[in-house]
Amino acid sequence: MKLIEPIPNPVRLKIQALLAPGEDELICVSADVRGDGRFGSRWIVVTAKRIVIISEDAVDDVVQILIEDVVSVRTEPLVGGGRLEIERKANSTAFVPYSNSMAVKFSEVARGIEQLRKQEPFQIDSQLERTRCEKCGRLLPEKDGICPACIQRLATLRRIGSYLMPYKWRAALLAMASLIGTLTEILPPLITRHIVDDALVPAKESAIGMEERLALLGWFVLGLVGVRVLGWGAEWVHGWTVTWLGARVTADIRSRLYRQLELLSLQFYDKRQVGAVMSRVTRDAGRLQDFLVDGMPYLIINGLMIVGILVFLFLMSWRLTLYILLPIPILLAWGVLFWRRMRRYFHKWDQRWSDLMSTVNETLSGIRVVKAFAQEIREVTSFNRRNKVLRRIAVRTEINWEIFFATSSLVTSLGVLIIWLFGGIEMFKGEFSIGKLLAFYGFMWLVYGPIQWFGQVNNWMTRAFAGAERIFEVIDTPPEAYDDADAVPMPNIEGRIDFQKVTFGYDKSKPVLHEINLEVTPGEMVGLVGKSGVGKTTTVNLISRFYDVDHGAIEIDGVDNRKIRLEDLRSQIGIVAQEPFLFSGTISENIGYGKPGASFDELMDVAQAANAHNFIVSKPDGYDTQVGERGNNLSGGEKQRIAIARAILHNPRILILDEATSSVDVETEKQIQEAVSRLTKGRTTIAIAHRLSTLRNASRLVVLEEGRIVEVGTHSELMEKRGVFYDLVQLQRQTSEIIAVQA
Repeated sequence: MKLIEPIPNPVRLKIQALLAPGEDELICVSADVRGDGRFGSRWIVVTAKRIVIISEDAVDDVVQILIEDVVSVRTEPLVGGGRLEIERKANSTAFVPYSNSMAVKFSEVARGIEQLRKQEPFQIDSQLERTRCEKCGRLLPEKDGICPACIQRLATLRRIGSYLMPYKWRAALLAMASLIGTLTEILPPLITRHIVDDALVPAKESAIGMEERLALLGWFVLGLVGVRVLGWGAEWVHGWTVTWLGARVTADIRSRLYRQLELLSLQFYDKRQVGAVMSRVTRDAGRLQDFLVDGMPYLIINGLMIVGILVFLFLMSWRLTLYILLPIPILLAWGVLFWRRMRRYFHKWDQRWSDLMSTVNETLSGIRVVKAFAQEIREVTSFNRRNKVLRRIAVRTEINWEIFFATSSLVTSLGVLIIWLFGGIEMFKGEFSIGKLLAFYGFMWLVYGPIQWFGQVNNWMTRAFAGAERIFEVIDTPPEAYDDADAVPMPNIEGRIDFQKVTFGYDKSKPVLHEINLEVTPGEMVGLVGKSGVGKTTTVNLISRFYDVDHGAIEIDGVDNRKIRLEDLRSQIGIVAQEPFLFSGTISENIGYGKPGASFDELMDVAQAANAHNFIVSKPDGYDTQVGERGNNLSGGEKQRIAIARAILHNPRILILDEATSSVDVETEKQIQEAVSRLTKGRTTIAIAHRLSTLRNASRLVVLEEGRIVEVGTHSELMEKRGVFYDLVQLQRQTSEIIAVQA
């Protein structure tokens, strides 16, 4: 795959003159910082033979580097940006600086050059994170996000409408209620016209008597009553149906979204904040429901009503209709300008409100620290400062509201003047009756009223559709391969694990693991040892296929774990993490999480095996004790033993222990160690431990350093070798002695 960006012609011509015939470009990207540190375009072109660096504003400033002369390539983060560092054999290191917005792109550039240098298959990601809209160039609200200005509203509306298909009869009922409701708004001015012209002030030439006029008046009034009752019924049916439909459609979309969120890989969450993902389920879905319940019906009903009214007005007097339409362009222009301005105020208000709520949340969450350091007044002052900023924005917003309504009233009053002036002239000519003029007056307000709000509805629709697009973006993200038809079913795994030259990095240009070769036999316990950041947790994450390896393979019982049915793979792997996660609920519910429907006897058996039964029954509610959010009602050791019981009940063939005994006292550690020894019997176990002494019973220890295996052996063998592991043990002993002396 290639990573190619459009290049200006002067730079293109210069590069073509430097390349040999048939020398294909594999990478062609621009940096936004020049060599002197100022902003400007600088291009990096990579082929299988060379690297060319050229400045756009100085095409004669060219650096050529042969791939065979490259020692290493890496990206280095800096304040506000970073730089690509190309280390050469004979010459000094070449630097290509860039801003933070291009960090991901240059990570792929470094990865690609390293592949060429090592003569590995050229595989880079050409689908990079987008920070700007590809159509209009505006900054996106979030990386790879949706540009609100370029939303294809009809396409989005059609997709939202597709969720109405299961409820098509109710949608038809809604359409009928909307049509009837529109008619009931149009008919009253027409009936009023006949009340005045036929009953109250009939023409002189009319021979109708007083009794007949009273009868007509009665019938017209009854007609008005009937129209109002019919309108009430239509409005009631419309309101009930649209609320029902809006809630159902939004619930369906929200359910589809949440299902997708559960099936997405960890890589999806690594690139996004949990709060941003949560906002898709809450705020975006809420905006969509508000638009479906209120915004769309407003558009449909008022749109139909305006069209119907204009038809009647043109039939009554096309000349006067054109006159009263004169203020409409002014109203529309004013509405567009106003809502464009208000959008900025709403954005500022949202930002300041989020800032204020973040302050409240953080301060109240850390209220113990605030009181411990007697900083209540400081936090109150900080809150008041933010609150004043929010108040100023709120005042400006309200002032703009008042200006909008005052100006709209001024413009609509022009329509009133037009009707009385030109309608009065028509009456003097005998071409208009009083009833007809009153009908025009009533219709005018039915036209002017909705038009001044169309700007708000447009803004409302933009935000709702942007939210819908963000939801659909998640729904369209490829999930993990749970439904892969070609996956190999493995309902009974033996537990053999084989790492074959495994290389992996969260940032592809900076591998965490380098060519790991390791074979673990069924039932064996292997301990992973090393300093923080050497790749121990990454190694076990790859076994569960939370991430896929970049190079090499991990085989389970001789089958590449990328080809095993994902449900079969993970259902036979148990994990006890350093900080076990417990769900809100009872102790029994948390133990039984990995085996729904487990009997109470099974829960007690595994709790006893995990040395958890005694502390559980000592609590007032026993196994029905509420653990609280994230298990906060339990101590660290209690949570750990609950997690071990959960893993035992799960009965995995492969067990992963990630710092299972860290941060607990000696007595609790002893109980956890006893539980772990029961748990590991007959299972392939990969263990990571902070206290190296806890791995004495491991079959083998694997020592990692800078992402590579440097030593393998038993505890005694590695101590006799006096290598990296020996140094780690000695350092830990010295640290423990110093702490003991200080205590």
